[in-house]
Amino acid sequence: MNILGIIPARGGSKRISGKNKKLLGGKPLVEYAIQAGLESTLINEILLTSDDLEILKIGESYPSIIKRVRPFEISGDQALAISYVQDALAYMETDYDMIAIIQPSSPFTTAFDIDSTIKLLQNFESADSAVSVMKLDHVIQPAKIKKMENKVLIPYFEKENNRMAEHELPELYVRNGSVYVSRISTIKKNRIIGDHCLGYEMPRERSLDINDPIDFEFAKFLFNNSHEG
Repeated sequence: MNILGIIPARGGSKRISGKNKKLLGGKPLVEYAIQAGLESTLINEILLTSDDLEILKIGESYPSIIKRVRPFEISGDQALAISYVQDALAYMETDYDMIAIIQPSSPFTTAFDIDSTIKLLQNFESADSAVSVMKLDHVIQPAKIKKMENKVLIPYFEKENNRMAEHELPELYVRNGSVYVSRISTIKKNRIIGDHCLGYEMPRERSLDINDPIDFEFAKFLFNNSHEG
């Protein structure tokens, strides 16, 4: 099975300037995605797509990956993810069975996470896509979410009905933004996530998606804590 790994690393970011180039443990975020992709045993080729020449220069330290200068028209905040995937496939001019998107904003993603998401999709022929997910803390379970009117708490989705403990509520999951795997047939339908999408659960300590300065400070805390001693 021929699989293309795609690392999308725009130069712009509204909430963190130059996010994909920011150093975590002395290494730019995009480099964590590159290294995880290279350690994958299932990805055949890796393409780094960016509109930022500095980011592409970081990629030059890894001769085995392909660097693509992303066209300006698909590099803005409003550009859809499917656009850079389609551009990458057109640039490669190779027949692939699947693509795997590895996000630089999730620096704790491992090759194991990438391969596990890919294997999940490989093992279910009827599925069209697979993504990494994390289990939600029961504190933000929808049954517990309220709105407030005149200081009165009112159920927003549903009544708790005295279900207070974690074991009394269903387990819920959310995409953590780390890995997205799609069949080429799904991409040809102009979609990355299809109607039959599978979820690979990642632990919370590897599920951090850096979107704002607080996320980045927490990433530094997690990194430093894991490298103590």
